[in-house]
This record gives sequence, structure tokens and C-alpha cells, in this order.
Amino acid sequence: MTAKRLLIEGRVQGVGYRASLAEQALALGLHGWVRNCRDGAVEACVDGDAQAIEAIVLWAKRGPPAARVDRIAIEDADTLPSAREVFKILPTW
Repeated sequence: MTAKRLLIEGRVQGVGYRASLAEQALALGLHGWVRNCRDGAVEACVDGDAQAIEAIVLWAKRGPPAARVDRIAIEDADTLPSAREVFKILPTW
């Protein structure tokens, strides 16, 4: 198991990015969360199989059809304490 933190910038709010990312993460068997940031970015922490994380990162670089991803920062993260919970959409932070 591995965990990554993603910070996605661009036109990623108001276009269904969070819901689409959560749907993709669930389909890949990942755990974690996604939320909007007050600065207009979207932040996500994903935990799971390395191949599934690679797949969600590739998806995150393009996002849903209405999104425009300008930049994505990816860093290693600690395994999430709630890693066995369903993928969540958290409130804006």
C-alpha cells in the first residue's frame, strides 16, 4: 500500500472534478478523500495499490470533460489512518 497527496490547479471547481475523482477512486479500489480549497484548487489524498494510484494520477491530470488542469503537484503521504473507509468528499478547506 502507498499513499499520495495531490494538489490540482486550474479550472477544477464547479466542473464536477471532486465527484468525478471520487467515482474514479472508488472504481480503482482506492481509499481517501478529496476537497475543494479556498484558493480554487482541489486537494486529494489517495491510499491503495501503487498501480491504482498511478491510474488516478493519470486521470487527475486531465479530469472530467469540463475541467482544465494547469498544474498538479504530487507528493508522498503517510498511509491514511482511515484508509479502510469509503472514499469521501470533504467540505471546502
